[in-house]
Amino acid sequence: MSEHRRKPPQPQDGGRASARRAAQQRPHRGAPAGRDVPTASHSGPYTPQPGHGSRADARRAAQRGAPGRGRGTGRPDKRLINYPRSDKDGWQRFVPSWKFVAGTALGFFAVIIAGAGIGIAMVGTPDPNKAAQAQNNVFYWADGSQMVATGGSMNRQIVPISNIPRSMRDAVIAAENESFETDKGVDPMGIARAVWNMATGGSTQGGSTITQQYVKNTYLDSDQTLKRKATELFIAIRLGVSEEKDTVLAGYLNTAYYGRDAYGIQAAARAYFGKDSQDLNPSECAFLAAVLKGPNLYNPDGGIGAAATPELNEKRAKERWAWVLDRQVEVGRMTEAERAKYKDTDFPQRVESAQARGMTGQIGYLVDTAKAYVMKTAGITVEQMALGGYQIRTTFQKPRVDALAKAVEDTRDGFLDEKKRPDTDTFVQFGAASVDVKTGALVALYGGPGWDKKYFSNNANTSGVPVGSTWKPYVLAAAMEYGTQNSNGKGISVDSKYMANDLTVINNRDGKPLRDASGKPFQQKNESPTPFGYVTLNEAMEKSINVPFAQLVFDVGHDKVRTVAKSTGLLEESLNPNNDASFALGTSTPSAIRMADSYATFAASGTHREPFSVTQVAKDGDKLPGFEQPKEQRAMDNAVADNITKVLQNVVQNGTATKVKKLGRPAAGKTGTTDENKSAWYVGYTPELSTAVGLFRTDPNSADKKLISMKGVGGIPSIHGGDIPAEIWTEYMREALKDVPVSKFPVAEDLGVVADGAGAPSPSPAAPASPSPSPSTLPPTTPPPSPSPSRGGKPSCKPWELYCDPETVRGNTNGGNDGGANSGTITGTTGGSSPSPSPSGTGRPGRPGGITGGFTGSDTE
Repeated sequence: MSEHRRKPPQPQDGGRASARRAAQQRPHRGAPAGRDVPTASHSGPYTPQPGHGSRADARRAAQRGAPGRGRGTGRPDKRLINYPRSDKDGWQRFVPSWKFVAGTALGFFAVIIAGAGIGIAMVGTPDPNKAAQAQNNVFYWADGSQMVATGGSMNRQIVPISNIPRSMRDAVIAAENESFETDKGVDPMGIARAVWNMATGGSTQGGSTITQQYVKNTYLDSDQTLKRKATELFIAIRLGVSEEKDTVLAGYLNTAYYGRDAYGIQAAARAYFGKDSQDLNPSECAFLAAVLKGPNLYNPDGGIGAAATPELNEKRAKERWAWVLDRQVEVGRMTEAERAKYKDTDFPQRVESAQARGMTGQIGYLVDTAKAYVMKTAGITVEQMALGGYQIRTTFQKPRVDALAKAVEDTRDGFLDEKKRPDTDTFVQFGAASVDVKTGALVALYGGPGWDKKYFSNNANTSGVPVGSTWKPYVLAAAMEYGTQNSNGKGISVDSKYMANDLTVINNRDGKPLRDASGKPFQQKNESPTPFGYVTLNEAMEKSINVPFAQLVFDVGHDKVRTVAKSTGLLEESLNPNNDASFALGTSTPSAIRMADSYATFAASGTHREPFSVTQVAKDGDKLPGFEQPKEQRAMDNAVADNITKVLQNVVQNGTATKVKKLGRPAAGKTGTTDENKSAWYVGYTPELSTAVGLFRTDPNSADKKLISMKGVGGIPSIHGGDIPAEIWTEYMREALKDVPVSKFPVAEDLGVVADGAGAPSPSPAAPASPSPSPSTLPPTTPPPSPSPSRGGKPSCKPWELYCDPETVRGNTNGGNDGGANSGTITGTTGGSSPSPSPSGTGRPGRPGGITGGFTGSDTE
């Protein structure tokens, strides 16, 4: 047996300790470096070494390893990449050497440079003659027949740099890319500045260079992918080093989108100013440079979305126009003397839009509504939509659109006389929308006189017009769904009684009076001073009495009412955010489209369907996904919805909407009027169709678009929702449903507990039966009510006059200034709620405490 496999000699006197010391001796001690020469015994057979050492000894021995790979004194490591480092111990093994770091960095940059070089070599330069050629968008009626083909009429006309004024070039460079003439197509510092400015709320100047934007304009139809972004970057770099700056600038200005379906500077000059590009003056150039910021938000015609109204766009465009002129002075591209030529009043005047000339009647509003739905649903940008090529099938039914327009125009022509009554009959606006109850499809709308009449606001989808007492059903529905603080959490019955007298003090949830601005107890006013006493909520809705609902909203809770309203499709941003009494009386400002859709939820026994206006979109023969019919959702218990319908049927049969009885089929609805006759509404439905009609007055050319009182309009002292709006609604619905079989609403089951408001008298069979000229339930101490206004009418009454008795005008106010709509505008966000009085003693809004305004609504609507 080999000497190397013999058993080591055992110590004679040391025991285990000596064995451990022997094992700990370095095996190469006394031997040449690199040799492993163990101690050997000359006697005895080979046996394994006893394992007397500790685990720590074994680990230390293993860590020392073979002599050839020892740490610090071993043979040099021959690996290509010495990492972890073999010549270091412990944590130092993982600290890279400077050679390793330098080599890695150089390798990385070499790969990047090689990749960029290959990428730049492989990409081509953009061709403005092939980029973004506009096509028609074709819109179809619900039956598949063509409605209109839009766009495509202003295909780009490429012009050389010599036909682009120096003032246009200066304006764009100053506004978009100050370093354009010196950068190499991309500007890393500009991107960093843009990120920093956005983070700190500074300037909105973009980070992309003009070269990058020009490249992007040629990829409008491409997907937003990393590959596309990299390609754009490579092309921008290539253009920055290979093309003249004038070539790049001309390419950008010839491919950019300016709004009004205009691509390129020549098309934009013709679209906005009716002239060729070389004839533009510096003010007009600054305007076009401002529009490039984003035509949807800076084209004064308006755009898509609630933030893109003509009024807001005009304001933004003026501010941007002035900034572009100032910016040119700041960067040395315009003298201060030349800038001084253009005052704020010199904002350029535009020619009539060619789009408007082709959009007669209601077509412009229908197309505008359908485009907005397509862009939101499919994620299509305004620029992509303007390029065209889409075939869009809408839900609009031409016979019903025509019927709605006729109902509005016939009533308007017989009602208004601007020549005879210019002080009262001018600026009266109508808006209406009609929704299919079973699907949520928008079948008709009336947006205004028409784009061809230079009225671009869509009154069917406007915001800022308070809906008045058409809001009361939401308060009642919340009380039936959630109960009140008087019902121990149980839903209440419409037979619950509330005080209804004019100028009644409203209490918060603690039972303490609300306070007005002067600190006095707030008294809610009704439309008339009739002393109704305690009435059921059913009667309060029938007569549209304000006081019961002003108190009920505090007993229910404002948040509960908001929950119900939103569940039926009303948008959060259209709701009055204040927890005041006027919230119950209609200071919120939903559009006609949303109100029609929301009331359709009542008609459908509590099932809500989102309104939609497009059923199919195709491009290049392929159908776009996402245009299926929206799914239905349960908004409220069906018994609650059916009971609301029963109450609103009573409004038609016995209340403020008796004109609607002429329809001759089951109908339910609610009238609404706001203070000073700023607006008047009727929203109603049959089992098949839900329609909202709004009437308001505003000067479309005014700067603030404030609502104006309609008192005296049409020669009528006071306009109510039961007048003109109800007349239009009835005429339209009669025509829209003429071929539809009559059907009935579901029978409403008994629902809720009787939970009277504070102070209501308990039923007493022994109460003396004193004669009373009014059917209203009055407490024994209440004097007999004054005679109610006559509802019989006079033979000389006009068709839209609900009551001819002049005594129906509003009583004295005491507890509010003007009320809900005084500060309302058609583009407002607060709905024109009145200035809120001081909070009550608790200092907390809503529950408990509360604040209130003086909004009155109407009880003869």
